[in-house]
Amino acid sequence: MTVKLIDPFQRSIDYLRVSVTDRCDFRCTYCMSEDMTFLPKKDLLTLEELDRLCSTFVRLGVEKLRITGGEPLVRRDIMTFFKAMGRHLEAGTLKELTLTTNGSQLHRFADELYSYGVRRVNVSLDTLDADKFKSITRWGKLESTLRGIDAAQKAGIRVKLNAVALKGFNESEMLDITKWCAERDMDLTWIEVMPMGDLGNEDRLDQYWSLKDLRRELAQHYTMTELAERTGGPARYVRLEETGQKIGFITPLTHNFCESCNRVRLTCTGELYMCLGQEDMADLITPLRASESDTLVEEAIHQAIGRKPKGHDFDYSRQIVGGQMSRHMSHTGG
Repeated sequence: MTVKLIDPFQRSIDYLRVSVTDRCDFRCTYCMSEDMTFLPKKDLLTLEELDRLCSTFVRLGVEKLRITGGEPLVRRDIMTFFKAMGRHLEAGTLKELTLTTNGSQLHRFADELYSYGVRRVNVSLDTLDADKFKSITRWGKLESTLRGIDAAQKAGIRVKLNAVALKGFNESEMLDITKWCAERDMDLTWIEVMPMGDLGNEDRLDQYWSLKDLRRELAQHYTMTELAERTGGPARYVRLEETGQKIGFITPLTHNFCESCNRVRLTCTGELYMCLGQEDMADLITPLRASESDTLVEEAIHQAIGRKPKGHDFDYSRQIVGGQMSRHMSHTGG
């Protein structure tokens, strides 16, 4: 019988986030530099290797796969990977296959994603202003993301919006974004900006907008009911009684969510990060390529889970970026 993944703090690891590429067609200021140097394609896991690794995790008890990037839909032939993962949904060993995307390519793939079992996607969108959207993404076009959202909803995929809370950028749009999502029957999650990567001129302390302040302002306009619901991620949810929509808050800085962490992150180069806010990682590509058997990979995964820490060290409380990570957010897929 396969031994399931339990970390040293008795947390069951049943959620895997998988970065299938470090490339993206945007250059969001809080995620990557404008002049990013991407990995050579030869350094990436092949789609077949991604299938093998993810299938191993499913065999070890992972029930939810979230596919990320960079932008996952820019990877060539990525639909073959989604199709391959769909077989685990059909077998009942995988409960959910989903992805996080900037939405720019969703209009091309929404129908196919639905056919392979994807029923829910998270779309990153921080502003409804076309000029501000171009500014924050550097290369993106708002109409492309909106077109993708429309296509996903038409295909039957439920869309949730992810918005990074950025002081001085989208504070004034909080109510507009909330209403816009309500009109389209979409839930919304706000995310505190995290100290990931050396981004040059972008000052994270200047960007940081505490979600405590955001919640306080939202409460002045809506009746909020706390929800016990969890979706396998770090968000805490409330329901806005006036609209019925769920609003999530991901607060790694003002509220540490580590005590219930059930996830690990696999990069497109086969590195397994046990914590988003720690540098420790495990190399899975070496044991993967060392043998056609999965025994070495399973051993490496179990050893890695045995090193999963209790929590991360992000901290802005003393106006310094404590626990800052040197890698870009795109490296581990958020």
